[in-house]
Amino acid sequence: MVETEALENMVKHSIEGVIPGLKKLLRDQEDMSSEEDEESCGFSHPAAVERIKDGFMYFKTWKFDESPELYNQLAQAQHPKILVFACSDSRVCPSHVLDFQPGEAFIVRNIGNMVPAFNQLRYSGVGATIEFAFVNLKVENILVIGHSHCGGIERLMSLPEDGSTSSDFIDDWVKIGLPAKAKVKADFGHLPEQEQKSQCEREAVNLSLTNLLSYPYVKSALENKSVSLRGGYYDFVGGKFELWELKTLFTSLIHM
Repeated sequence: MVETEALENMVKHSIEGVIPGLKKLLRDQEDMSSEEDEESCGFSHPAAVERIKDGFMYFKTWKFDESPELYNQLAQAQHPKILVFACSDSRVCPSHVLDFQPGEAFIVRNIGNMVPAFNQLRYSGVGATIEFAFVNLKVENILVIGHSHCGGIERLMSLPEDGSTSSDFIDDWVKIGLPAKAKVKADFGHLPEQEQKSQCEREAVNLSLTNLLSYPYVKSALENKSVSLRGGYYDFVGGKFELWELKTLFTSLIHM
């Protein structure tokens, strides 16, 4: 009887010792499952969240709090003088490259920094931006910026001749630049492929400047000499920037 009671006590104590460990293991498994669920739902990695928080705190401390007069003015209204079209490429942020301050530039970014011709049935997002910039903001300058190693232009130059596509949106979008591609092929088809891409990165800017003239607000402002149109090209490999102006003809380059 004594031996039986002793054995029962040993089993009891053994089970009691194991239970906390099992509970901890189950909690750990639940936490891991929860993290996996969050990742599968597209939730940000903790490092990304911290980067966002740190970035805002830096801005709040060293910019917002240091310039109360500027941000008080911006809280009332915006009066940017320039409308900028730039690529979505993470390496070519216009505010960083050209040191734009808050309130200075009304910026549109898309794949290949393209401006489609006026069309009320397609690309209404671009059209709405241009209309707002002129009708509401009264911008006085437009700048379209191309850049080196542009993925959008690379896709444009490699589009299959048979018109087939491998994407839901990208190919249809970059086809806006087909006239630029055709000009490059005609004028520089003898050059190596990489040089043709580089030429097209610039020619696509010229095409966008031309397409801007199809918007009535832009054309009218240009005729009244109340707006200027310029093209730019940022070489982030060599740290260089080219700038040219659209008048009746394209002016010569300004190298910086």
